[in-house]
Amino acid sequence: MTLGVFGLVTAEFLPASLLTPVAADLGVTEGLAGQAVTATAVVALVTSLLIAAATRRIDRRLVLLAFSILLIASNLLVALAPSLPLLLLGRVLLGLAIGGFWTMSAATVMRLVPETLVPRALSMIFSGVSAATVVAAPLGSYLGGIVGWRSVFLLATGLGLMALAVQLVTLPRMAPSGLTRLRTLAEVLMRPRIGLGMISVVLVFTGHFAFFTYVRPFLEIVTGVGVSGVSGILLGFGVANFLGTLLGALMLERNMGLTLTVMPLVMGIAGLGLVGAGHAPFADSAMIALWGLAFGAVPVAWSTWITRTVPDEAESAGGLIVAAVQLAIATGAAAGGAIFDASGASGVFITGGVVLLLAALMILVGVRERSVAAAI
Repeated sequence: MTLGVFGLVTAEFLPASLLTPVAADLGVTEGLAGQAVTATAVVALVTSLLIAAATRRIDRRLVLLAFSILLIASNLLVALAPSLPLLLLGRVLLGLAIGGFWTMSAATVMRLVPETLVPRALSMIFSGVSAATVVAAPLGSYLGGIVGWRSVFLLATGLGLMALAVQLVTLPRMAPSGLTRLRTLAEVLMRPRIGLGMISVVLVFTGHFAFFTYVRPFLEIVTGVGVSGVSGILLGFGVANFLGTLLGALMLERNMGLTLTVMPLVMGIAGLGLVGAGHAPFADSAMIALWGLAFGAVPVAWSTWITRTVPDEAESAGGLIVAAVQLAIATGAAAGGAIFDASGASGVFITGGVVLLLAALMILVGVRERSVAAAI
Protein backbone atom coordinates (compact mmCIF):
# COMPACT_ATOMS: atom_id res chain seq x y z
CA MET A 1 0.00 0.00 0.00
CA THR A 2 2.82 2.39 0.88
CA LEU A 3 4.64 1.68 -2.38
CA GLY A 4 1.42 2.32 -4.30
CA VAL A 5 0.97 5.65 -2.53
CA PHE A 6 4.58 6.54 -3.29
CA GLY A 7 4.05 5.90 -7.02
CA LEU A 8 0.76 7.79 -7.18
CA VAL A 9 1.92 10.86 -5.27
CA THR A 10 5.20 10.99 -7.19
CA ALA A 11 3.25 11.13 -10.44
CA GLU A 12 0.82 13.68 -8.98
CA PHE A 13 3.59 16.05 -7.84
CA LEU A 14 5.87 15.84 -10.90
CA PRO A 15 4.19 18.69 -12.85
CA ALA A 16 5.08 21.13 -10.07
CA SER A 17 8.80 20.52 -10.62
CA LEU A 18 8.57 20.23 -14.43
CA LEU A 19 6.03 22.94 -15.19
CA THR A 20 8.42 25.29 -16.99
CA PRO A 21 9.95 22.75 -19.46
CA VAL A 22 6.54 21.10 -20.06
CA ALA A 23 5.02 24.45 -20.98
CA ALA A 24 7.94 25.35 -23.24
CA ASP A 25 7.92 21.98 -25.03
CA LEU A 26 4.16 22.02 -25.66
CA GLY A 27 4.09 25.71 -26.57
CA VAL A 28 1.68 26.84 -23.83
CA THR A 29 1.88 29.15 -20.82
CA GLU A 30 2.84 27.92 -17.35
CA GLY A 31 -0.67 28.72 -16.19
CA LEU A 32 -2.20 26.54 -18.92
CA ALA A 33 0.27 23.73 -18.32
CA GLY A 34 -0.66 23.88 -14.63
CA GLN A 35 -4.12 22.67 -15.60
CA ALA A 36 -2.57 19.19 -15.82
CA VAL A 37 -2.87 19.27 -12.04
CA THR A 38 -6.45 20.52 -12.29
CA ALA A 39 -7.49 17.71 -14.65
CA THR A 40 -6.10 15.07 -12.31
CA ALA A 41 -7.81 16.59 -9.31
CA VAL A 42 -11.24 17.00 -10.93
CA VAL A 43 -11.33 13.36 -12.04
CA ALA A 44 -10.01 12.17 -8.67
CA LEU A 45 -12.77 14.15 -6.96
CA VAL A 46 -15.54 12.48 -8.98
CA THR A 47 -13.91 9.07 -8.65
CA SER A 48 -13.61 9.36 -4.87
CA LEU A 49 -17.36 9.92 -4.57
CA LEU A 50 -18.41 7.10 -6.89
CA ILE A 51 -15.79 4.37 -6.55
CA ALA A 52 -17.00 2.71 -3.33
CA ALA A 53 -20.53 2.31 -4.71
CA ALA A 54 -19.40 1.41 -8.23
CA THR A 55 -17.11 -1.40 -7.04
CA ARG A 56 -19.09 -2.53 -4.00
CA ARG A 57 -19.32 -6.14 -5.27
CA ILE A 58 -15.69 -6.51 -6.48
CA ASP A 59 -12.73 -8.01 -4.62
CA ARG A 60 -10.78 -5.05 -3.16
CA ARG A 61 -7.49 -6.64 -4.24
CA LEU A 62 -8.53 -6.49 -7.91
CA VAL A 63 -9.72 -2.92 -7.55
CA LEU A 64 -6.41 -1.79 -6.01
CA LEU A 65 -4.41 -3.58 -8.72
CA ALA A 66 -6.50 -1.81 -11.37
CA PHE A 67 -5.48 1.55 -9.89
CA SER A 68 -1.80 0.64 -10.28
CA ILE A 69 -2.40 -0.31 -13.92
CA LEU A 70 -4.00 3.11 -14.47
CA LEU A 71 -0.94 4.73 -12.88
CA ILE A 72 1.34 2.98 -15.37
CA ALA A 73 -0.84 3.92 -18.35
CA SER A 74 -1.02 7.55 -17.20
CA ASN A 75 2.73 8.07 -16.88
CA LEU A 76 3.38 6.37 -20.21
CA LEU A 77 0.82 8.51 -22.03
CA VAL A 78 2.14 11.73 -20.49
CA ALA A 79 5.72 10.81 -21.42
CA LEU A 80 4.74 10.28 -25.07
CA ALA A 81 2.14 13.06 -25.38
CA PRO A 82 2.80 15.33 -28.41
CA SER A 83 0.21 17.91 -27.32
CA LEU A 84 -1.50 19.32 -24.25
CA PRO A 85 -4.84 17.48 -24.83
CA LEU A 86 -3.12 14.07 -24.80
CA LEU A 87 -1.09 15.04 -21.76
CA LEU A 88 -4.33 16.00 -20.02
CA LEU A 89 -5.83 12.63 -20.99
CA GLY A 90 -2.94 10.91 -19.27
CA ARG A 91 -3.53 13.01 -16.18
CA VAL A 92 -7.21 12.02 -16.26
CA LEU A 93 -6.17 8.36 -15.95
CA LEU A 94 -4.02 9.33 -12.97
CA GLY A 95 -7.02 11.07 -11.42
CA LEU A 96 -9.00 7.82 -11.61
CA ALA A 97 -6.19 5.96 -9.84
CA ILE A 98 -5.61 8.57 -7.15
CA GLY A 99 -9.26 9.12 -6.32
CA GLY A 100 -9.94 5.41 -6.05
CA PHE A 101 -6.78 4.40 -4.20
CA TRP A 102 -7.02 7.11 -1.55
CA THR A 103 -10.72 6.46 -0.99
CA MET A 104 -10.07 2.83 -0.14
CA SER A 105 -6.71 3.19 1.60
CA ALA A 106 -7.91 3.72 5.18
CA ALA A 107 -10.61 1.06 4.93
CA THR A 108 -8.10 -1.39 3.44
CA VAL A 109 -5.61 -0.76 6.21
CA MET A 110 -8.33 -1.44 8.77
CA ARG A 111 -8.72 -4.90 7.20
CA LEU A 112 -5.01 -5.68 6.86
CA VAL A 113 -3.88 -5.04 10.45
CA PRO A 114 -5.35 -5.39 13.95
CA GLU A 115 -7.29 -2.40 15.24
CA THR A 116 -4.54 -1.41 17.67
CA LEU A 117 -2.05 -1.12 14.79
CA VAL A 118 -4.21 0.99 12.45
CA PRO A 119 -2.63 4.36 13.44
CA ARG A 120 0.87 2.96 12.89
CA ALA A 121 -0.15 1.50 9.54
CA LEU A 122 -1.67 4.83 8.45
CA SER A 123 1.59 6.52 9.42
CA MET A 124 3.47 4.08 7.18
CA ILE A 125 1.20 4.93 4.25
CA PHE A 126 1.64 8.66 4.76
CA SER A 127 5.38 8.13 4.91
CA GLY A 128 4.97 7.14 1.26
CA VAL A 129 3.51 10.60 0.64
CA SER A 130 6.43 12.25 2.42
CA ALA A 131 8.96 10.13 0.54
CA ALA A 132 7.30 11.06 -2.74
CA THR A 133 7.47 14.71 -1.75
CA VAL A 134 11.20 14.36 -1.09
CA VAL A 135 11.80 12.57 -4.39
CA ALA A 136 9.28 13.96 -6.89
CA ALA A 137 9.91 17.68 -6.67
CA PRO A 138 13.72 18.00 -6.34
CA LEU A 139 14.66 14.87 -8.29
CA GLY A 140 12.07 15.59 -10.98
CA SER A 141 13.44 19.10 -11.40
CA TYR A 142 17.06 17.87 -11.44
CA LEU A 143 16.55 14.96 -13.83
CA GLY A 144 14.30 17.06 -16.03
CA GLY A 145 17.21 19.41 -16.63
CA ILE A 146 19.51 16.50 -17.57
CA VAL A 147 17.40 13.96 -19.49
CA GLY A 148 14.22 15.95 -20.21
CA TRP A 149 10.79 15.94 -18.60
CA ARG A 150 9.51 13.08 -20.77
CA SER A 151 12.22 10.74 -19.48
CA VAL A 152 11.24 11.63 -15.93
CA PHE A 153 7.70 10.39 -16.59
CA LEU A 154 9.12 7.21 -18.15
CA LEU A 155 11.01 6.62 -14.91
CA ALA A 156 7.73 7.14 -13.05
CA THR A 157 6.22 4.47 -15.30
CA GLY A 158 8.86 2.05 -14.05
CA LEU A 159 7.96 2.94 -10.48
CA GLY A 160 4.34 2.09 -11.23
CA LEU A 161 5.37 -1.29 -12.66
CA MET A 162 7.33 -2.00 -9.48
CA ALA A 163 4.34 -1.13 -7.31
CA LEU A 164 2.07 -3.39 -9.36
CA ALA A 165 4.49 -6.31 -9.10
CA VAL A 166 4.79 -5.99 -5.32
CA GLN A 167 1.03 -5.68 -4.89
CA LEU A 168 0.42 -8.78 -7.02
CA VAL A 169 2.62 -10.74 -4.64
CA THR A 170 1.56 -9.28 -1.29
CA LEU A 171 -2.06 -8.11 -1.36
CA PRO A 172 -4.52 -10.75 -0.13
CA ARG A 173 -7.98 -11.26 -1.53
CA MET A 174 -10.45 -8.94 0.18
CA ALA A 175 -14.11 -9.59 -0.49
CA PRO A 176 -16.27 -6.44 -0.38
CA SER A 177 -17.44 -5.94 3.19
CA GLY A 178 -20.57 -3.88 2.59
CA LEU A 179 -23.03 -2.48 0.10
CA THR A 180 -22.09 1.19 0.12
CA ARG A 181 -24.48 3.33 -1.93
CA LEU A 182 -24.38 6.95 -3.00
CA ARG A 183 -26.86 7.99 -0.31
CA THR A 184 -24.38 6.82 2.33
CA LEU A 185 -22.16 9.77 1.38
CA ALA A 186 -24.95 12.22 2.14
CA GLU A 187 -25.72 10.50 5.43
CA VAL A 188 -22.09 10.75 6.54
CA LEU A 189 -21.83 14.37 5.41
CA MET A 190 -24.88 15.30 7.51
CA ARG A 191 -23.28 14.13 10.75
CA PRO A 192 -22.35 16.88 13.25
CA ARG A 193 -19.32 18.99 12.23
CA ILE A 194 -18.40 16.79 9.27
CA GLY A 195 -19.54 19.41 6.74
CA LEU A 196 -17.59 22.20 8.43
CA GLY A 197 -14.56 19.94 8.63
CA MET A 198 -14.75 19.26 4.89
CA ILE A 199 -14.90 22.99 4.13
CA SER A 200 -11.81 23.47 6.27
CA VAL A 201 -10.03 20.69 4.39
CA VAL A 202 -10.86 22.38 1.08
CA LEU A 203 -9.46 25.70 2.26
CA VAL A 204 -6.23 24.22 3.67
CA PHE A 205 -5.42 22.16 0.60
CA THR A 206 -6.49 24.92 -1.81
CA GLY A 207 -3.98 27.28 -0.22
CA HIS A 208 -1.27 24.64 -0.25
CA PHE A 209 -1.66 23.56 -3.87
CA ALA A 210 -1.92 27.11 -5.16
CA PHE A 211 1.53 27.47 -3.61
CA PHE A 212 3.00 24.11 -4.55
CA THR A 213 1.88 24.05 -8.19
CA TYR A 214 3.61 27.37 -8.92
CA VAL A 215 6.58 27.18 -6.58
CA ARG A 216 9.09 26.61 -9.40
CA PRO A 217 8.04 29.70 -11.42
CA PHE A 218 8.14 31.72 -8.18
CA LEU A 219 11.68 30.58 -7.43
CA GLU A 220 12.85 31.24 -10.97
CA ILE A 221 11.07 34.58 -11.50
CA VAL A 222 10.86 36.18 -8.04
CA THR A 223 13.73 34.58 -6.12
CA GLY A 224 15.92 34.37 -9.22
CA VAL A 225 17.51 30.93 -8.81
CA GLY A 226 18.39 28.43 -11.54
CA VAL A 227 17.49 24.78 -11.96
CA SER A 228 20.05 23.53 -9.42
CA GLY A 229 18.82 26.10 -6.90
CA VAL A 230 15.22 25.06 -7.45
CA SER A 231 16.14 21.40 -6.95
CA GLY A 232 18.00 22.17 -3.71
CA ILE A 233 15.17 24.26 -2.28
CA LEU A 234 12.57 21.64 -3.21
CA LEU A 235 14.75 18.98 -1.58
CA GLY A 236 14.68 21.06 1.59
CA PHE A 237 10.90 21.23 1.30
CA GLY A 238 10.68 17.45 0.91
CA VAL A 239 12.94 16.63 3.85
CA ALA A 240 11.07 19.10 6.05
CA ASN A 241 7.80 17.56 4.90
CA PHE A 242 8.99 14.12 5.97
CA LEU A 243 9.98 15.46 9.38
CA GLY A 244 6.62 17.22 9.60
CA THR A 245 4.86 13.88 9.27
CA LEU A 246 6.73 12.63 12.34
CA LEU A 247 6.11 15.88 14.20
CA GLY A 248 2.42 15.72 13.35
CA ALA A 249 2.10 12.24 14.83
CA LEU A 250 3.58 13.47 18.11
CA MET A 251 1.36 16.56 18.17
CA LEU A 252 -1.77 14.54 17.41
CA GLU A 253 -1.15 12.38 20.45
CA ARG A 254 -1.27 15.51 22.61
CA ASN A 255 -3.78 17.88 21.00
CA MET A 256 -5.57 17.25 17.72
CA GLY A 257 -7.35 20.61 17.65
CA LEU A 258 -4.08 22.50 18.11
CA THR A 259 -2.42 20.51 15.34
CA LEU A 260 -5.27 21.09 12.90
CA THR A 261 -5.19 24.85 13.61
CA VAL A 262 -1.48 25.64 13.89
CA MET A 263 -0.33 23.98 10.67
CA PRO A 264 -2.35 26.09 8.19
CA LEU A 265 -1.55 29.16 10.30
CA VAL A 266 2.19 28.53 9.89
CA MET A 267 1.75 27.80 6.18
CA GLY A 268 -0.20 31.03 5.64
CA ILE A 269 2.40 33.12 7.42
CA ALA A 270 5.19 31.45 5.42
CA GLY A 271 3.38 32.09 2.13
CA LEU A 272 2.96 35.79 2.84
CA GLY A 273 6.53 35.93 4.14
CA LEU A 274 7.83 34.57 0.84
CA VAL A 275 6.25 37.48 -1.02
CA GLY A 276 7.62 39.96 1.51
CA ALA A 277 11.14 38.53 1.34
CA GLY A 278 11.25 38.93 -2.43
CA HIS A 279 14.70 38.38 -3.98
CA ALA A 280 16.24 36.58 -0.97
CA PRO A 281 17.20 32.95 -1.74
CA PHE A 282 18.22 31.97 1.79
CA ALA A 283 15.12 33.47 3.42
CA ASP A 284 12.90 31.91 0.75
CA SER A 285 14.56 28.52 1.27
CA ALA A 286 13.91 28.70 5.01
CA MET A 287 10.27 29.68 4.58
CA ILE A 288 9.62 26.99 1.98
CA ALA A 289 11.17 24.42 4.34
CA LEU A 290 8.93 25.75 7.14
CA TRP A 291 5.95 25.38 4.83
CA GLY A 292 6.97 21.78 4.11
CA LEU A 293 7.36 21.03 7.82
CA ALA A 294 3.87 22.32 8.57
CA PHE A 295 2.23 20.60 5.62
CA GLY A 296 3.76 17.26 6.55
CA ALA A 297 1.39 17.06 9.51
CA VAL A 298 -1.72 18.10 7.59
CA PRO A 299 -2.71 14.87 5.75
CA VAL A 300 -2.02 12.73 8.83
CA ALA A 301 -4.09 15.06 11.02
CA TRP A 302 -7.14 15.14 8.77
CA SER A 303 -6.99 11.42 8.02
CA THR A 304 -6.87 10.68 11.74
CA TRP A 305 -9.73 13.11 12.35
CA ILE A 306 -12.02 11.52 9.78
CA THR A 307 -11.28 7.92 10.76
CA ARG A 308 -11.94 8.67 14.42
CA THR A 309 -15.08 10.63 13.67
CA VAL A 310 -16.67 8.14 11.22
CA PRO A 311 -15.17 4.72 12.03
CA ASP A 312 -18.34 2.86 10.99
CA GLU A 313 -18.28 4.14 7.37
CA ALA A 314 -14.57 4.15 6.58
CA GLU A 315 -14.83 3.90 2.77
CA SER A 316 -17.57 6.53 2.45
CA ALA A 317 -15.80 8.90 4.85
CA GLY A 318 -12.56 8.27 3.01
CA GLY A 319 -14.28 9.18 -0.23
CA LEU A 320 -15.50 12.46 1.24
CA ILE A 321 -12.07 13.46 2.54
CA VAL A 322 -10.45 12.58 -0.80
CA ALA A 323 -13.15 14.51 -2.68
CA ALA A 324 -12.53 17.55 -0.48
CA VAL A 325 -8.77 17.36 -1.05
CA GLN A 326 -9.11 16.89 -4.80
CA LEU A 327 -11.60 19.76 -5.05
CA ALA A 328 -9.00 21.85 -3.27
CA ILE A 329 -6.22 20.72 -5.60
CA ALA A 330 -8.35 21.53 -8.65
CA THR A 331 -9.34 24.91 -7.20
CA GLY A 332 -5.82 25.76 -6.12
CA ALA A 333 -4.26 24.82 -9.45
CA ALA A 334 -7.00 26.38 -11.62
CA ALA A 335 -7.33 29.61 -9.66
CA GLY A 336 -3.58 29.74 -9.21
CA GLY A 337 -3.10 29.46 -12.98
CA ALA A 338 -5.51 32.32 -13.65
CA ILE A 339 -3.89 34.47 -10.96
CA PHE A 340 -0.40 33.58 -12.19
CA ASP A 341 -1.20 34.66 -15.74
CA ALA A 342 -2.80 37.87 -14.44
CA SER A 343 -0.47 38.99 -11.65
CA GLY A 344 2.45 36.57 -11.49
CA ALA A 345 3.70 34.13 -8.87
CA SER A 346 3.56 36.69 -6.05
CA GLY A 347 -0.17 37.12 -6.59
CA VAL A 348 -0.63 33.35 -6.28
CA PHE A 349 1.30 33.21 -3.01
CA ILE A 350 -0.57 36.16 -1.48
CA THR A 351 -3.91 34.57 -2.31
CA GLY A 352 -2.84 31.18 -1.02
CA GLY A 353 -1.54 32.68 2.22
CA VAL A 354 -4.82 34.51 2.88
CA VAL A 355 -6.84 31.34 2.20
CA LEU A 356 -4.72 29.40 4.68
CA LEU A 357 -5.15 32.03 7.40
CA LEU A 358 -8.91 31.89 6.83
CA ALA A 359 -8.77 28.09 7.12
CA ALA A 360 -6.91 28.30 10.45
CA LEU A 361 -9.57 30.68 11.79
CA MET A 362 -12.41 28.38 10.68
CA ILE A 363 -10.78 25.33 12.26
CA LEU A 364 -10.18 27.23 15.50
CA VAL A 365 -13.83 28.27 15.69
CA GLY A 366 -15.66 25.24 14.33
CA VAL A 367 -13.52 22.08 14.24
CA ARG A 368 -12.69 21.29 17.80
CA GLU A 369 -11.04 18.33 19.44
CA ARG A 370 -13.88 17.71 21.83
CA SER A 371 -16.23 16.96 18.91
CA VAL A 372 -13.83 14.25 17.76
CA ALA A 373 -13.37 12.88 21.24
CA ALA A 374 -17.11 12.65 21.64
CA ALA A 375 -17.34 10.59 18.48
CA ILE A 376 -14.72 8.05 19.50
